[in-house]
Amino acid sequence: MGLLDGKVVIVTGGGRGVGRCIAMQAAAAGACVVVNDLGGDAAGQGGAIGPAEEVAAEIRAAGGQAVADGHSVADWDQAQAMVQTAVSSFGRLDGVVNNAGILRDKMFHKMDPETFDAVVKVHLYGAFYVSRAAAEVFRDQNSGALVHMTSSSGLVGNMAQANYMAAKLGIVGLSKSIAMDMARYNVRSNCIAPWAWTRLVGTIPDETPEQKARVEGLKKLRPELIAAFPVALLSDAAKGVSGQVFGTRTNEIYLFSQSRVIRSVHAGEGWTPDTVVSRALPALAPSFYPLDKSGDVFTWDPV
Repeated sequence: MGLLDGKVVIVTGGGRGVGRCIAMQAAAAGACVVVNDLGGDAAGQGGAIGPAEEVAAEIRAAGGQAVADGHSVADWDQAQAMVQTAVSSFGRLDGVVNNAGILRDKMFHKMDPETFDAVVKVHLYGAFYVSRAAAEVFRDQNSGALVHMTSSSGLVGNMAQANYMAAKLGIVGLSKSIAMDMARYNVRSNCIAPWAWTRLVGTIPDETPEQKARVEGLKKLRPELIAAFPVALLSDAAKGVSGQVFGTRTNEIYLFSQSRVIRSVHAGEGWTPDTVVSRALPALAPSFYPLDKSGDVFTWDPV
């Protein structure tokens, strides 16, 4: 018996990289899989259903059940059609992995609205559109599981990624809201920040010695090593897990903290701008977070 026997799962961005590995492992665990992929490049341009169909065919060749889907996550109507593909093909829908994504990195002071919108539309709006379409089915079934891909870029930070960081941190808020609003329908929602060498990661600069060293380290992060965790979160065995933010990197699984008050100051007579500057900010300063990048926080080699 597989963990996902009898389940139907959608994996967006399932034609390549992390998404492909999740789709393959979900099928190996017994799920019927809708492999969604627009088939575009790392910036979201162009596209064909070929990558999705290749993965679906590979699953079927291994004895599993899968269909390819080429709808865009960044469109409300197409997200609805994607969910309908699952229901019409397999009769139900039990889980969604919101994995589809693009990158268009640019320094903030050079970023134009189109570059910002394109990334937010795929990552944040895409997660909302597909999850919202699935919610109708989940509510009727009184069950369902959502796994959203966030990123250490959003949780910690990286340069030249204002669009990506905003979208990925927004996904954390979206997931928590879904977890709270849909708990009454036995629907779970969690986030994962995965580390893996993929086409998107392959677009980061490697011009300086420091950048080259970072890229060589990232190449060791094989996407197939992190697929087991999202598959486990989709299963009934994880029914008590919701509203959490996890990370995966090779053989590591970790739990991220969530925003909580860490220090406070009080003035019985109230605050003025002058006393904020003279008293409040100096008192809070020892707990300020530095402008860390994700590489400054994850200083140990993958294990």
